[in-house]
Amino acid sequence: MLIKRREFLKISSLATASMLMPNFLKAMTLDQALNPNQNILIVLQFTGGNDGLNTIIPAKNDIYFRERKTLAIQDSIPLTDEAGINPSLSYFKELFDNGELSVMNNVGYPNPDKSHFRSMDIWQSASRSDQFLETGWLGRFLDEECYRCDHPTQALEVDDMLSLALKGENNKAFAFKDPTRLYQTSQEKYFRSLYDHHHDDETVSYLYQTLGSTINNADYIFEKSKAKKTEQIYPNSQLGKDFKTVASLIKSDINTQVYYLSIGSFDTHVNQNDRQKKLFNDINEAVKSFVADMKSNGLFNNILLMTFSEFGRRVAQNASNGTDHGTANQMFFISGNLKKKGILNALPDLQNLNDGDLIYKEDFRKVYATILKNWLKADSSKVLGWKDGIYDFV
Repeated sequence: MLIKRREFLKISSLATASMLMPNFLKAMTLDQALNPNQNILIVLQFTGGNDGLNTIIPAKNDIYFRERKTLAIQDSIPLTDEAGINPSLSYFKELFDNGELSVMNNVGYPNPDKSHFRSMDIWQSASRSDQFLETGWLGRFLDEECYRCDHPTQALEVDDMLSLALKGENNKAFAFKDPTRLYQTSQEKYFRSLYDHHHDDETVSYLYQTLGSTINNADYIFEKSKAKKTEQIYPNSQLGKDFKTVASLIKSDINTQVYYLSIGSFDTHVNQNDRQKKLFNDINEAVKSFVADMKSNGLFNNILLMTFSEFGRRVAQNASNGTDHGTANQMFFISGNLKKKGILNALPDLQNLNDGDLIYKEDFRKVYATILKNWLKADSSKVLGWKDGIYDFV
């Protein structure tokens, strides 16, 4: 059976999705739905290194305005006497006032790496800066949960490719950008005809088998994604569409506890304010619609939305009205069930820098350990090997 190049590429794309997590496909056929009281984690990745100092603004700090003569945000929305938030994140101010937003400043890790790729690997794998892991922190969570669960704990990434964060040793998340597109591809006559195809080569045979599993379950994913139509209007941005997909799945009876999204690029070396404003507007409107959707369906208390970026930017602006790769940054936590609200710790210390960079105060792995133990009810020491305590904001 000869396969044309175009057909092979389409098979490869679909089969790649299916092989990312075979256990996910098996779980799709189970009658048991997600426990209505089960907590759900949504990770929103700010790809490219978001500038944290122009996100949560040290509004009373003279050093900030001196080092950023043209980039400093002059009209930040006040959160506290000392801190403001970028005006393009106006809905986050509303969440803050409602006690539905927590902010942790100065998050990073020892010996930070300023490479996008390496630093992102560190954040996604929860490794040390001198350690190279092939599994992600959420993938290892899946590995750990599957040993004591009746069926695998599920995770979905709304993207065409699976991130390292969701790759475990034995279990991986399932990545797809659009349930409708996945379904339409699976229904093409050519792919359906592969059901009965057999091949003597073991590797090729496995490819067809896993492809068949995806075909069998693509219609299930599609049906769940449109099972409960939302009346909530979402923005037409890509992030708005992604959050709408997540919302439709959360409201169905699909068994998924972790969702992973990303937006970027925040690599703002040139003309930073315009780029950041556009991205923040997209985030602001998408999150606003999503939270309204969850609240109207009585689900917001079971939702935790967490944001991160692989690093922050340097304190001083560069000559191109931008900022260069830095170190520590802040993280946002949004939920109707936060134990501690508001700004959780001190703003960055702009007087004590390391060669122009912020010095981290909070280790991101401690944040992950907190999420795993307090929100996902997992053994964080087994997933991360972290034994240095946790926070209490969730």
